[in-house]
Amino acid sequence: MERRVGTVSRGIRCPIIREGDNLPDIVVNSVLEAAKYEGFEMRDRDVISITESIVARAQGNYASVDDIAADVKAKLGGETIGVIFPILSRNRFAICLRGIAKGAKKVVLMLSYPSDEVGNALLTYDQLDEAGINPYSDVLSLEKYRELFGENKHEFTGVDYVQYYADLITEAGAEVEVVFANQAKTILNYTDCILNCDIHTRVRTKRILMENGAKVVCSLDDILTAPINGSGYNTRYGLLGSNKSTEDQIKLFPRECQDMVEEIQTKIMEQTGKHVEVMVYGDGAFKDPQGKIWELADPVVSPAFTKGLIGTPNELKLKYLADNDFKDLHGVALKEAISNAIKEKEGNLVGNMASQGTTPRQLTDLIGSLCDLTSGSGDKGTPVVLVQGYFDNFTD
Repeated sequence: MERRVGTVSRGIRCPIIREGDNLPDIVVNSVLEAAKYEGFEMRDRDVISITESIVARAQGNYASVDDIAADVKAKLGGETIGVIFPILSRNRFAICLRGIAKGAKKVVLMLSYPSDEVGNALLTYDQLDEAGINPYSDVLSLEKYRELFGENKHEFTGVDYVQYYADLITEAGAEVEVVFANQAKTILNYTDCILNCDIHTRVRTKRILMENGAKVVCSLDDILTAPINGSGYNTRYGLLGSNKSTEDQIKLFPRECQDMVEEIQTKIMEQTGKHVEVMVYGDGAFKDPQGKIWELADPVVSPAFTKGLIGTPNELKLKYLADNDFKDLHGVALKEAISNAIKEKEGNLVGNMASQGTTPRQLTDLIGSLCDLTSGSGDKGTPVVLVQGYFDNFTD
């Protein structure tokens, strides 16, 4: 019988995960029980994806505001600290900022504008144009910002992040000065001890600051790279990828979890005879056209995955073949011609016009985005996603 369905993404319901839980067993059992009760079979090259949140929860990878404060003070001196280019997020950065402020006497908060790195807007470009402001060169004090633009609340959250972040800093016991600028070296006019809080541009930002005379520069991935008073930590990413847990605690991005994904792969093989791929995923890598927010606030989409997920898709564009190579064919003849082209395609289609318009991104970024959209981040209760048929094509 001819297959009529291609890729299927299923959210798998799981119990609430607590520290110390045997996550590999829970994932395997949840997937196999879902297959049994929903009437589907496991297949070779299925992808089992686990959200980073439950991995970190099982690891107990948490840290407090005081833990952050202690590490910031030790590494940046505890006096005046420049905190530059943070994202505007109650979930992602607010609790980190409380800890940073507790580790300093004064914080010079330098915000990028008109939006942060992932697209959360303070202003619009139209507002800048009307005010005659050049965001690439102009530096604004808080007073000038308020004079020109007043209060600007976030479209979705209703929060004035400028006031919110300033209040968090003062409530933590530090003095605050707010500056708006997009050139990293501007912060050196205020202090030479800097914490650059950008995510995907952090290496360049740190380099620019050091080349221009900064005394000490840390990125978020330099903070909590080791335990502080028994806290959680992340050797590779530090505070990057962390989320709010409580008002005084964050959940860090999961630590080393390569062994876990390989263990799940092995257990599925032992119980089903199927060779599946397994990955841990965080934020998907997509952009919201309404709010202009780029979703990826984690340092990577996937911190751990099995070997079969290395690489990028190698696909032909069916509509290109139909409109060009086989434009005179129809029906069965067209289907057979396209099927043969797929079967005979080269192992590497880079530069081949018949592959133009296919998605030239890492498999883990593509599948992780699919899984993030499937599981959501709310109350679905499906922190594991089973993707079937992702590696199939028109001939399968």
